[in-house]
Formats: sequence, structure tokens, C-alpha cells
Amino acid sequence: RLIHYGFVGGPNLFAQIENDLGKTSGIEWRLYGGHRLWHAPEHPIRTYYPDNAPVEIIEEGDTVRVIQPTESISHIQKEMRLSFQNGAFHVEHRLTNQVIWPVELAIWAVTALGDHGVAIVPLPPRGTHAEHLQPTNTLTLWAYTDLSDPRCVWGREFILVRQEPDNETPQKFGVRTPHAWAGCVVQNTLFLKQFDYRPQSSYPDFDCNVEVYTDHRMIEVESLGPLVNLPPNQTITHHETWNLIPDVPAPSNEEEVMEAIMPKIDALRA
Repeated sequence: RLIHYGFVGGPNLFAQIENDLGKTSGIEWRLYGGHRLWHAPEHPIRTYYPDNAPVEIIEEGDTVRVIQPTESISHIQKEMRLSFQNGAFHVEHRLTNQVIWPVELAIWAVTALGDHGVAIVPLPPRGTHAEHLQPTNTLTLWAYTDLSDPRCVWGREFILVRQEPDNETPQKFGVRTPHAWAGCVVQNTLFLKQFDYRPQSSYPDFDCNVEVYTDHRMIEVESLGPLVNLPPNQTITHHETWNLIPDVPAPSNEEEVMEAIMPKIDALRA
């Protein structure tokens, strides 16, 4: 896990689960908070394998490798490669199949952010009825997804989700977007993650490459890699680039995203 992320001397923008912090060993999966590497699709045993054991740290020049012991149930080994370049933080997620048969999975990069965060997910380019007779993408719902939830703004170009510390009801959705970024405004700072996107690939969860989950503890902004049948002793990777943009007010509607946030994102990505 990566537990802390923010400006030097500034607050931690990641969620932290106080009851889990500092606890190691044992067979219980702990949320901890922060950023974690999972493999999709979600499964009650494979996904929630406890990652409470020490990891191996290897420094290679400007890169730090964080390697988790191979999971005894799935025989998948997780690794993150971390580096800071050109004002951005780079996270390369890696899954290696250590079993003797192929395993179907996808890299799932989950970032849990703090109280009152507002997640921003860009929808695919919009168009007109006359010019686009075929559907362009999916919106994936879970059994507990509530489209009437006031924490969500289902807009034309963006979906916004607001975290509320006093609302314990889980909420989640997923989309496939070619824009290859998602963000969350926390404590007047925009956390922006950009990630790999492969247009010709299939993705998990009815073809999602971005998902958002929230409850009373946190809001999670998640990117996913393509769904693959990973052969034995082979590795897949999924790269995220993180940026922090200060002095960004939390938006409450699409207009505020377009006026106050998109110019900063466009300038950063130019």
C-alpha cells in the first residue's frame, strides 16, 4: 500500500482507516486506506487476500520497486514501481502469474481518498442523434448502485460523486472512457490520475476502465487494465501518472468542472 500522498508539508489526501493503521500479520484483510494494487474481477477470496506481510524494497536509480510475496491462493505476485519525474509521480503496477496454468485477470489500481472528496469521471465524447445511431459506451451498475443517490451528479460530459462522512450507504459505478484520466478534489487540491488505455482491448466489469466507490470512510477512484488470460511466468503492467493541482474548489456541477478545473487539466496534459 501507499498510505500517504500530498504536497511536502501539506496534509495527506489519502483516506486512512485508523483502526487498521500499524497492524501487520494475521489472516484478516485490512482496508488501511491509501493506494492499493488488486486484480479484477472482484472475488470474495481472491480479491481480499490479506496483504499484511512485509514487502521487499529495491532501489534502482530513480525507481523504487515494492514487491509483495506471491499470494498463496492465487499464486499472483504484485509489484509497484514508483518514480518521480518531471513534476509527476509514476506508478507502474505489475502482476506476475506464478502458477502453472493461465489466469484470467486485469490490473485494478485503487486509490482511496479522504473525507468530502469529489470524484470527477469524464464521459466519452458526446454527439448528436443524427450523427451517432449506435451506442458509444456502457455504464456499469452494481446491485447496490442507486441512481437517485444525491451524492452523484449524472451529467452530460462528467459524472461527479461526493463523499459524505455521515453516509454509510455504499455507492459504486463504472464506465469505459477513452479520455484515460479521472480525478478527485480533496481539501482544495485536485488529485489527477492518468492511465494506460488500449482501445482494442476488453475490460472487466462489463468493459469498465474507470470505477468509483464511496461510503462513509472514503471515496475510491479506480483505473483498470485490460482483461487478459495471463500465461504462466508472464507479467502484465498498468501505468498511472499522478499530479496534484492546488487551489481547486470542490465542484458541485458540470459547469464548475468546465470553468474551474478543465482549463488546469488541459494545460497539464498539453
